Amino acid sequence: QEATRDYVLKLDKPDGKAPLLSVFGGKITTYRRLAEAVLYRLKPYFPSLSAHIGWTAQDCLPGGDFPETGFMALVDGLSADYPEFDRAYLTRLSRLYGTCALKILGSAKSMADLGQHFGGTLTAREIDYLISSEWAKTADDILWRRTKLGLVLTEAERLEVLEFIEKFKSK
Repeated sequence: QEATRDYVLKLDKPDGKAPLLSVFGGKITTYRRLAEAVLYRLKPYFPSLSAHIGWTAQDCLPGGDFPETGFMALVDGLSADYPEFDRAYLTRLSRLYGTCALKILGSAKSMADLGQHFGGTLTAREIDYLISSEWAKTADDILWRRTKLGLVLTEAERLEVLEFIEKFKSK
């Protein structure tokens, strides 16, 4: 079991050319240590990285700024602040985005205030957030990697998401 969490970093540094760092193996649960190891290995090429190595053990990821046992309190707070929204929807947003769910909900009073509805509980506002704040670039990023809503949307709904993203990119 432990061996599956191991990773190998291979640094290729041809003379006079940019370094290439390849990562082999690892698991998502070791992302923090892996990321810090990557920064450490790249430090000779990017000296300004030194100030950033080691910060992740103390800081929260975006949206994670609530107590470890505070998830239900977060959902309860959103339910109180957004009484017109279904609790299951607010729970989904909390699970995916933590306190950043507030950036999606904003001053909305109803689902209609969140823009186009694509099926499941995916709205234009959530897609806007994913593109502007979480580096989502494609429909696959949003439907399969970030929200997993690709599992419940129909092919036609997935196509609508794709078309929306293309329009968003052309703005």
